[in-house]
Amino acid sequence: MTKLLEGWRYGVFITMLVGAIGLTCYPIIIDPMVNTKKWKKIQDHTRKNINQEDVQPGNMKVWTDPFDRKKS
Repeated sequence: MTKLLEGWRYGVFITMLVGAIGLTCYPIIIDPMVNTKKWKKIQDHTRKNINQEDVQPGNMKVWTDPFDRKKS
């Protein structure tokens, strides 16, 4: 009885497995990091009618940059 995954067939199997994982991860992980303008535009459009201070839980202060320099 012969083994199915032996030699070059094993290499093809591993290559196809890694390729399938890569193709699956591209639209979820890599595309948003590469095309940030597209995703920022989508985010601005979906959040345009939301006042962040109204949805902030526990009456907490809305996040601000702690390293932002005062303009005085």
